[in-house]
Parts: sequence; structure tokens; C-alpha cells
Amino acid sequence: MRPDQVIIAPVLSEKSNIARAMECPKYTFRVDSRANKFQICAAVAALYKVNPTSCNVINVKGKPKFSRGKGGQILGSTRNWKKAIVTLSKGETISAFAGV
Repeated sequence: MRPDQVIIAPVLSEKSNIARAMECPKYTFRVDSRANKFQICAAVAALYKVNPTSCNVINVKGKPKFSRGKGGQILGSTRNWKKAIVTLSKGETISAFAGV
């Protein structure tokens, strides 16, 4: 897979922003469900020109959703997805996250 196919989007949640505010060089990304740790680290290095030291991967289970429509009740859930928390070398940052 190409690096732009591995990393889908950065995760900009309150919890991931707190980690960066505490001067931990950790960044969270939504990644392709078929990608492994080595592919994720290589993709971050290629796209953002940094040196990742480690990568933790989490499979996030989809949340159940309930809706009432004209035809009755609609039950479903959001999709399952994969999240990667990438730790960078000391002193490195990703400039795309700087304004957030």
C-alpha cells in the first residue's frame, strides 16, 4: 500500500489534543484496517518527514445507532475502524497539527 492509502485522516479529539499539550510527541491517526504497525510507521515517516519511534494500534468497535423513521425503527451501527497512536523522536513535531 502507498503511504497516502495507509493513513486516512488525523484524529483531532480532545483526548488526543491533551497528549500533545503535555509535551508528549504522540499523534493519533485513523488508518486502513489492513495496515500493520510497520506500514503505519513507514507511512508517517514518508508523509510528514519525521522519525517515529513506536506505534500502538487499536481496533475501534463501531457504536450502535438507533433511529425512528417513517417506516418504523431502524437499527444499525457505525463502522469498525483502526486507530494508530504514533510516538515521535524527542523534539520532533508534525506541522499539520501545530495550528490545532
